[in-house]
Amino acid sequence: MRDQLISVIIAERPYRLTISSEKEEEVFRRSAMLVNDKLKEYAKNFAFRDKQDLLAMVSLQFAVECLRLENTAGKKNELSEKLKEVDSLLNRCLEEKGR
Repeated sequence: MRDQLISVIIAERPYRLTISSEKEEEVFRRSAMLVNDKLKEYAKNFAFRDKQDLLAMVSLQFAVECLRLENTAGKKNELSEKLKEVDSLLNRCLEEKGR
């Protein structure tokens, strides 16, 4: 499949993007919608001078969420590795007892 040009609107401004698949298009459009929804939420709840203030706060919120997810994924990987070690130890013990 070849690259495709799409346009998304963020904070009432259009942005043209080149994407490589229809699946990516859905992700980019949903992401733009999430950003716009957060912008509206912040605009209702907080005082701001201009949209850049709102964009900065929304960017910060998404970055924090991303880092939290990375941290959670890292903990899950550590847990998975520990479980594999325990499983390996148990298997060795069972093999030795079976002898």
